[in-house]
Amino acid sequence: MSKYALPRAVKELRFILGESGSLSDGLRSFVLRSYPTLRKHNPSVPILVREAQGVEPIVYARFGLGKESSVSVSGKTDKEIEKLIAQLVAQ
Repeated sequence: MSKYALPRAVKELRFILGESGSLSDGLRSFVLRSYPTLRKHNPSVPILVREAQGVEPIVYARFGLGKESSVSVSGKTDKEIEKLIAQLVAQ
């Protein structure tokens, strides 16, 4: 199994990041590097990338019955973000 294959419990994955700014650099790098592989291994899971000005970079995972979890990735590197997402979806 790939490290990018999400558990069946994950119904949606959302990335919220700033259009510019150093706090979102790691998440921007992660999305550019990992999005194609995430999409390939999870074809039925919506993976949303939203950019806005002046927002804190956050990753949300939505599970069944409306349960949602999030993790702030402000100022983190793309490798740190990869580990945080793995923890987030393992809940």
